[in-house]
Amino acid sequence: MPVHKVLYISGSIGLGHVIKDLAIANKLRAINRDAEITWIATNPATDYLVAKGESIHVLSHKFSSYSAFAEKSAARAKLNLVKYVLASLKGWYRNVITFRDIIRQEHYDVIVGNETYEILIGLIFRLIRFKTPFIIIYDFLGMDSMTKNPFERMVNYILNWIWSRDHTVMSSADRKSIFIGEPEDIPDKKFGFLLPNRREYAKTYFTFIGYIIRFNPEDYADRKAIREELGYEGNPLIICSIGGTSIGKSLLELCNSAYPILKSKIPRLYMVLVTGPRLAPASIKASPGIEVKGFVPDLYRHYAACDLAIVQGGFSSTLELTALKRPFIYFPIEGHSEQEYVSKRLSRHNAGFRMDESRTTPALLAEKVLKHLNESVSSKTLNTDGAKNAAEIIDQFLIDPGKEI
Repeated sequence: MPVHKVLYISGSIGLGHVIKDLAIANKLRAINRDAEITWIATNPATDYLVAKGESIHVLSHKFSSYSAFAEKSAARAKLNLVKYVLASLKGWYRNVITFRDIIRQEHYDVIVGNETYEILIGLIFRLIRFKTPFIIIYDFLGMDSMTKNPFERMVNYILNWIWSRDHTVMSSADRKSIFIGEPEDIPDKKFGFLLPNRREYAKTYFTFIGYIIRFNPEDYADRKAIREELGYEGNPLIICSIGGTSIGKSLLELCNSAYPILKSKIPRLYMVLVTGPRLAPASIKASPGIEVKGFVPDLYRHYAACDLAIVQGGFSSTLELTALKRPFIYFPIEGHSEQEYVSKRLSRHNAGFRMDESRTTPALLAEKVLKHLNESVSSKTLNTDGAKNAAEIIDQFLIDPGKEI
């Protein structure tokens, strides 16, 4: 049987995207044993893929780091996406040139890109052209200005105009835009003045695949067994995590400051701070009794064991907690319009309790922790067939790229 070569570009910030991408890749291999996947990614995604035994393209190191641009653009717990995009433009152009060199030199049967906006922009403005079947993956659509700054609003409008041109390069039979989630996850509003409605646009041009979870939540229903497996005792357990960038250091410091207050109320309380792959555990001056962990590959298992989680407003971590039906408090990165969409999605699913870091004191956080610790959760049951559905689309492109799906 011929080998089906897939070039998979895992873009965007942190680890959430690559976790979903690997779930898709594993489903693809399950239905197509001839699929050979080569990855392009930047850290921390590259290290995650290597640890999982994946094959990284030799030119992947030439891609500019999405997470590094985000960290440079952030100020404490705030990240303006427009500022991030502007800081990324030179790197995005370098990524387009590297991508162009790769596809000129090598043959692939399909290319998959998760939030590879630079490739979309390159196609729209004809910086690159290629005939290889191409699939792009989104989990949000459109940007919103988070300030009244006229320049930011102008840049935001231009970016949304570009995004609303996706269909001009992605509507042929050998190209497809897919969306992780449901139509209701997309704001029912226009991209901008004289631009189309975002939700209606997506319903017209995108394929919705449902959500992606890398595990079966039913396998983690027995919390006592999970705790024993992970070495946690029966004490009340709080997991505090900031995901795949260093932007949330101040959130961990806030949790650390709330710990003595909580400990005075719950003497047996056990708190774990998870710094992730891009923040050194030693940079956190933890109070006595707190455990600090670095990168935890299967963090969802610790979520399953906890009585409460405190996290940022990232899509993947909050989705995993929702699927596990664990109580959690989340802090969207302020100024990050995508995490505002995540917050609205969580409200629709009746999951999590939102707080804003700039308005939260250690005493207030402790008060909310005491209120929500180990509370019963009645969040919506999610459609988590997204990885399977995406894999089937990729497989169809490998078998018959010209067939309408």
